[in-house]
Amino acid sequence: MKYYFSAAGFRGALFAGLMFAFAAFPSTAQGGIFTGVSWFGQGSFMFFLEDNEMHGDPMPVLPALGVGASLPFLDTLRLEVTIDVYSTHYGFSDVLNRPVPLADENRTARVTGILLGFQAVMPFDVTPATTVRVYGGLAADLRIVVVAARLIDELNPMEDIHRQTDLVRSYFWSQGRWLLPVIGVGMDYTLNSGLRLGFDFRAWMPVYRLWTGETLPAVEGWRLGAGIRITVP
Repeated sequence: MKYYFSAAGFRGALFAGLMFAFAAFPSTAQGGIFTGVSWFGQGSFMFFLEDNEMHGDPMPVLPALGVGASLPFLDTLRLEVTIDVYSTHYGFSDVLNRPVPLADENRTARVTGILLGFQAVMPFDVTPATTVRVYGGLAADLRIVVVAARLIDELNPMEDIHRQTDLVRSYFWSQGRWLLPVIGVGMDYTLNSGLRLGFDFRAWMPVYRLWTGETLPAVEGWRLGAGIRITVP
């Protein structure tokens, strides 16, 4: 049995999740739900693991920029909301029946991913200046898929380029392929009273493989990320 997620259903689920998260935050008379909020910016390299044989270009290693907020949640947990943005090129392989990454010279579709994450974080103070974080949660990859810019290629007619772009968009937005559970570990160093330097390692899991029924290589759909963050307490 196949499951399809509509845009309206996704928006409804996202709104419900946000309302639940804010309702669960502890409230105080002094500051309400925003007491103890930390804000951060982050930069990462994301590794999109692929096994496309000779039907695509090598595995994308993409820079991503992001921002986030860390909010108090219960006594020993915090809740992080993050947004990371990346961009790359894809095409659609009729042999594999799925999108494959393409280098710039072979570009067909431009995919810009807005990776929205919600994760529970458990911090551990190792020293007065050092904190280790372990976390896990859910991420939604909200991909914007358009025809790549400045395409003039007599060997690949625009009709086929539009066809591939439509297929890439349909694939990424169907059957919950935008849903990616995430786990990670990080470490923060206090530089001064108003600034912390952090290092993070994250892994996103292609949970959609459990229900799509596709026969895929073992690494297909997995992502790894390594980066730094700057936090303002």
